[in-house]
Amino acid sequence: MTHPQSSRTLSRFAALALACALSFVAPVHAERLKELATIQGVRDNPLIGYGLMVGLDGTGDQTMQTPFTTQSLNNMLQQLGITMPQGVNMQLKNVAAVMVTATLPSFARPGQAIDVTVSSMGNAKSLRGGTLLMTPLKGVDGAVYAIAQGNMVVGGAGASANGSKVQINQLSSGRIPSGAIVERTVESAVGGEGGNLTVELMRSDFGTAQRAVEAINRQFGPVAEAVDARVIRVSAPETPQDRVGFLARLEGLEVTPTQAVARVVINARTGSVVMNQAVRVSECAVAHGNLSVVINTQPVVSQPEPFSRGRTVESAQSEISVNQGSGALQMVRGSASLSDVIKGLNALGANPQDLVSILQAMKTAGALRAELEII
Repeated sequence: MTHPQSSRTLSRFAALALACALSFVAPVHAERLKELATIQGVRDNPLIGYGLMVGLDGTGDQTMQTPFTTQSLNNMLQQLGITMPQGVNMQLKNVAAVMVTATLPSFARPGQAIDVTVSSMGNAKSLRGGTLLMTPLKGVDGAVYAIAQGNMVVGGAGASANGSKVQINQLSSGRIPSGAIVERTVESAVGGEGGNLTVELMRSDFGTAQRAVEAINRQFGPVAEAVDARVIRVSAPETPQDRVGFLARLEGLEVTPTQAVARVVINARTGSVVMNQAVRVSECAVAHGNLSVVINTQPVVSQPEPFSRGRTVESAQSEISVNQGSGALQMVRGSASLSDVIKGLNALGANPQDLVSILQAMKTAGALRAELEII
């Protein structure tokens, strides 16, 4: 027979243990649906154009090496009623050929101003202080959707003299705030047949899709159903005014996404390594040692004997040494949090480039419980 006092003590101990266990669980925060998904049909469109930038302080294209700049300038002058004599070789250092790019936002209307990015496509030294001439911006269908023109802002600076050069940031590209005027509208068809809307999650996940459907149906009734791990079909009002209000409320719904898949992203070009909070490692042993090769080359001059009519010969003598650092076997403890993973990997004393190889080897050995993605 169990004593009542001991039973109450066990119940309190169980409650305390449950509270401690819950305190170690990483909290999952709810996010607005607009951060997790997009509405099908609401999208931006890229624009591109080719133009000329003038007013450069002698830092434009060298026209002998960029004939397209001269050809473009001749075509523009002819459109303005100016005909250049045949055989004239124009050496214009204040002109540069540029590519102009922009993004046409959804629901943009004629007369609206958008930002543009200007990038040199020739050998111009700097676009600082230049003015972009009227440049039509076209879409993928070849139609003109905006016209760009204006003075460009360059965030860099530089100077050169007698073969020496100092440069800060990039001088061959920049932006023109509100530098293009929209001329044509891209119709965005929000909704499909029968007044249905399609909500597309930014990342495919069955759990998040089901939770989004439940949140929508709690707010509006049985109007949403999940098609797959990414697409959710929603019945919406048919009148435009009611549909705008419905979408405003829909995007503001809070949805708690499921925990992300454990993933380690490696940039093979820069050696950057990024992990999300779901990454875990099992207990393993890792030996790591640095290997360095040093090549030291010194010139050696051989002088001929006096009156021997010989020549002075210069050669090079190289000394090569290979140094291998000590690679003691290190223990990486099994971890249940991202901070413990970082502590275990930092104990190896590896630089980011070496860490890429270590993570790949740990994945092969089954000690890294995460997906490796190399970009």
